[in-house]
Amino acid sequence: MLTRAPLAALVAAAAALPALGGGDALAIRVGRAETISDGTIEHAVILVENGKIAAIGQDLPVERGIPVLDRPQWTVMPGLVHPYSRLGLDGRGTSGFEPQVVPTRELYPLNPVYGDVLARGVTTLGLYPAGNGVPGQAIVVRPQGDERAEMLLAEGAFLKVEFRSDARNKKTLRDAFEKVDDYIEKEKKAREKWEKDTEKAKKDAEKKKKDAEKDEKKGDEKADEKTDDAKDAGPGPYVPPEPDEKVKPFMALRAKELRSLVALPNSAAYLHWLDAVGEEDFLWDLRLPLTRQADYYEIAERLGEKEVRVVMEPEITLQPGTMRQRNLPAELARAGVRLVLIPRNDSIGAIETWLSSVGLIVAAGLDRQTALRAVTLEAAEVIGLADRVGSLEIGKEANLIFFSGDPLEPSTQLEAVMLEGKFVEGEVKQ
Repeated sequence: MLTRAPLAALVAAAAALPALGGGDALAIRVGRAETISDGTIEHAVILVENGKIAAIGQDLPVERGIPVLDRPQWTVMPGLVHPYSRLGLDGRGTSGFEPQVVPTRELYPLNPVYGDVLARGVTTLGLYPAGNGVPGQAIVVRPQGDERAEMLLAEGAFLKVEFRSDARNKKTLRDAFEKVDDYIEKEKKAREKWEKDTEKAKKDAEKKKKDAEKDEKKGDEKADEKTDDAKDAGPGPYVPPEPDEKVKPFMALRAKELRSLVALPNSAAYLHWLDAVGEEDFLWDLRLPLTRQADYYEIAERLGEKEVRVVMEPEITLQPGTMRQRNLPAELARAGVRLVLIPRNDSIGAIETWLSSVGLIVAAGLDRQTALRAVTLEAAEVIGLADRVGSLEIGKEANLIFFSGDPLEPSTQLEAVMLEGKFVEGEVKQ
């Protein structure tokens, strides 16, 4: 939770920011910056302008006239990115095949849960459609705004797939790509027909033109009309046939304009997934829930060889049938898996303890920088917004969260939250 009292003196400074180059500018000096992309910067200075990071570095000089918030005891990192949530949504899902669905209409901007997650440092939220099978595509929101359009950052962040190890699931996937092939063949035939019609119309137009020229020489009064008819002949510009709404997402997958997030129940399902995918080349990440029976250590090397990105909870689990503890996130990361860590469940309480839970598996062996990346930049990759959020880099959104110390220590307090260049939580709230 935020500690508010120590920040009261910063209200006036935040409110008095001068306009520079058409936007507000602010320099923030902190003791440490966890950039995620370029490691840790001690004695960091971050220049925020027009809602974005304009500069970042160690002991950077600040131009005269730019206000400075000087907090050498603070640690700053990118705002948390939660890519896999249903927070604030209440729609009922299906168990069928609805890849075209997005949960935008379920989004209720005035739901207080979004303010609650923002107050706990979550500045980007991926919301997926409910349901099993292929229930649809996720959206991405900023957890603040009075209208949907103000909150919505992206639709079609990823296609959610609940995959089970049975013939029906495999057939569903294969049939979807076969329908893409069917459409490609249909479009090919439509184009060939258009090209033939165009060629025929061109020849007819040339004949009409010649006939009109002959008539003109003979003094035919309608020669000009015949010439105009020749110019207007033809099928017009090519318009491809419209694909079925349920086919479009799989066309986008194959074109790598959309990625898929595939939930698997156990390690055995991974082999069935590879069999179902076959030779299809598209982008996919895995959602591997950490249950009591989690046995993903069985496929750690396979996942690592492919550098698969895996979304899971920061949990210490027991090896099935034993009392032996396993730090599966750490094991997978050491094998080469790209790790994304999400709260233990979809509740404010789980979000409140999210970073301390990550800290526990770091203490148990997970690399610290890997852990920080897992709640920021890798999570941003899942929802397709890594070019905008997830790290402290020039040009990215100034979504910053400030701590009294190490973000992964249980005793550390969240001091302030900045969303797109404005303090929205803490006593520096603008």
